[in-house]
Amino acid sequence: MADLVREVMTPGVVAVRPDASLVEAAQLMRAQDVGGVLVADVRRVVGLLTDRDITLRAVADGADPLTVSAQAVCTPDPVAVGPDDEVSRAVALMREHAVRRLPVVEDGRPVGMLSLGDLALTQDPDSALADISGALPDT
Repeated sequence: MADLVREVMTPGVVAVRPDASLVEAAQLMRAQDVGGVLVADVRRVVGLLTDRDITLRAVADGADPLTVSAQAVCTPDPVAVGPDDEVSRAVALMREHAVRRLPVVEDGRPVGMLSLGDLALTQDPDSALADISGALPDT
């Protein structure tokens, strides 16, 4: 079992600018096969945007995904963890805040993402969620 977030997280960052359209963000999610992207400017993470956010906060309300910005729909100032935080702390934060993903930030800069799928793959590799998370994407 992994003890530190860095041992479990997906390294690297998939991010969009705050003024990126929801279409741009969704296309990036599809290309990278991820369900969420960070919304970041040059200085910091300003939000977390998920496929669910796009669906429920924009499309379901009839908003035009070509003209609505990622910042307008994202969850602002998301809860984050550091790569040297204990996995148990990350799990506790996910439970407390009812979130499926946590940005991993080091020295103010995003370095990865930790998802429920990442946790399942390492903490409970025989679970259905681990099987789904480890499967190749549909093409």
